[in-house]
Amino acid sequence: MSVRPYAELQDRARQALDPAVFDFFAGGSGDESTLAANTAAWRHIALRPHVLRDVSSVDTRVRVLGHELPTPVCVAPMGYQVLAHPGGEVAVARGARRAGALLTVSSRSSRRIEEVAAEAGPWWFQAYVLRDRGLTRELVRRAAAAGASALALTGDTPYLGRRRRDRDPALVPDEVFGVNFGAGFDRALAEQAADVTYDDIAWLAEISGLPVVVKGVLRGDDARDCAAAGAAGVWVSNHGGRQLDGAVATATALPEVADAVGDDVEVYADGGIRTGTDVLRALALGARAVFVGRPVLWCLATGGEDAVADHLASLADDLAHTMGLAGVPTTAAIDRSLCTSPTEGT
Repeated sequence: MSVRPYAELQDRARQALDPAVFDFFAGGSGDESTLAANTAAWRHIALRPHVLRDVSSVDTRVRVLGHELPTPVCVAPMGYQVLAHPGGEVAVARGARRAGALLTVSSRSSRRIEEVAAEAGPWWFQAYVLRDRGLTRELVRRAAAAGASALALTGDTPYLGRRRRDRDPALVPDEVFGVNFGAGFDRALAEQAADVTYDDIAWLAEISGLPVVVKGVLRGDDARDCAAAGAAGVWVSNHGGRQLDGAVATATALPEVADAVGDDVEVYADGGIRTGTDVLRALALGARAVFVGRPVLWCLATGGEDAVADHLASLADDLAHTMGLAGVPTTAAIDRSLCTSPTEGT
């Protein structure tokens, strides 16, 4: 099962969506240099395949926070998905469940947490610490009650990046923005807080009873500090190029982060992953699992649940095919020796 080229997915979505909606999802911050670098950086990593290994059976299973998943390909959190398709997050949850993919539900979900959870397979809840911490407390407790198995604390958004393509300030109306906040919420207090610290890792774990993964880590020293503060995992991400423009590509940051924490906590990655070969590169550089965002969103926009399920399944199949060609029959057999460093391949 071949993976549909990303450019084709994006072009189909561009044709299907209102231009302002397309730009909202497609755009990055500043000059979009990090957005472009995310995809390009994976291409600079060359593979060093084994030969004469028995790959008559290839097993893509991984264990993530103690749970076995059939594939390391997971779905990244993305907000306001009803702008792309009426089914929104519920349709993505159904597609992810059919493909056996772990789902991450955004704090900015445009469908109620409980609605999404009812249709999901295994899932995490992506948490922002909001200016009104009472809202944060309510959201994470609802997520835990609805069956989330972990929280992903996004740590790279004290302020929103300046995204030039976000040209319509009324694109996300209150009824979409606040679907999980209830009547009478104060939109200003429901924005992200700028005073979030490592102490909030323990706070979120305490109020939810769930392991906390910190998303947005690009440095080894920050990864160690997250682990020391109680994080169960660190997620290498630059927010899809939507926050600090000029930030390092995730493929480049991943080895440093993985080396910094060793086996102390699990490491995950997102950003520009488009093929099974990219997934293999990420696993070789130290990721336990990877998360994809925009490709899933483009599939949602053009084919709903079915297209999401098909794309995630094709990525998992492409990974298995690539693993076979690289001479690694299991994900446990993938290690750093399988690829060049992000700079060697340039």
